[in-house]
Amino acid sequence: MRSRRLAGLALLGVVLVAACLASIAVGAKAIPLDGVWHALFTPTGTEDDIVVRSLRMPRTLLGVLAGGALGLAGALIQGHTRNPLADPGLLGVNNGAAFFVVIGIYAFGVTNLYGYVWFAFAGALVASVAVFVLGSVGRGGPTPVTLALAGAAVSALLAALTSAVVLLDVQTLDAYRFWAVGSLAGREVEIAGQVQFFLLAGAVIGLAGAPALNALSLGDDVARSLGHSVRRTRTMGVVAITLLAGSATAACGPIAFVGLVVPHIVRSFTGPDYRWLLPASALAGSALLLVADVVGRVVVRPGELQVGIVLALIGGPFFIWLVRRRKMVAI
Repeated sequence: MRSRRLAGLALLGVVLVAACLASIAVGAKAIPLDGVWHALFTPTGTEDDIVVRSLRMPRTLLGVLAGGALGLAGALIQGHTRNPLADPGLLGVNNGAAFFVVIGIYAFGVTNLYGYVWFAFAGALVASVAVFVLGSVGRGGPTPVTLALAGAAVSALLAALTSAVVLLDVQTLDAYRFWAVGSLAGREVEIAGQVQFFLLAGAVIGLAGAPALNALSLGDDVARSLGHSVRRTRTMGVVAITLLAGSATAACGPIAFVGLVVPHIVRSFTGPDYRWLLPASALAGSALLLVADVVGRVVVRPGELQVGIVLALIGGPFFIWLVRRRKMVAI
């Protein structure tokens, strides 16, 4: 089993490297691999150098960070809620970020991605805290069921409020819809710099909680008998999910299916051990997001489909296929 896991991680690493190279080389202007190498290591200011270093490298870097964050967040929330259909949106992250972005546009006149990032991250944080507080009400504290119910209620409320605001103002709707579709295009390297520390903190907290998450998968009572604090473990899990999914959503907009599908794919070779499942989900999430972004550039060249649209088109049928294979969704 260990050899199988190591082989799976190595394969994911190779796929991720290939996806990074494709992300840099493929686009409206095709650049050969020797041109990519020249632009990366011996640039002379040619058109290919500018395209690679100013446009595609920041896009690829953001895709690696956001995809890894969403994949890791998806594995964490499925583990903490013991729900194989859960994704980061279950904690209200996407809807919280969307509502605060709309408020930033409507009330404060924010019109650029740098402003969107901070409003979106604040919204994701507020929504997650609200879900956790509501899900913790009662003697039993936060449980998978109460967190899911609280997340559904908060998400529905925030979605309704977002719709109400954008219907009041056409200009807000025009500005919001470009962020809401989910994309890696047009993001400069500074966007990744704004969220990298939050992503790193979320990844460290999430990976550190893998042993406790293994115990939680056996049931709360078993986890307590093994010396783990269920409340503290779930609290740290919510913090990690919020930092990871909130940062990715703030930088790229709402991107569905990565956190939902990726854990099922990697579980086929990692098994249920979260010490292997979490890093594998991060690698697979990065690779999946970059591949979807490259596909979006190719299918309607010289234009492109946004990565959020591509993932919705291929992720829905693929996830249905996964669900029908019951052995793939058992936790």
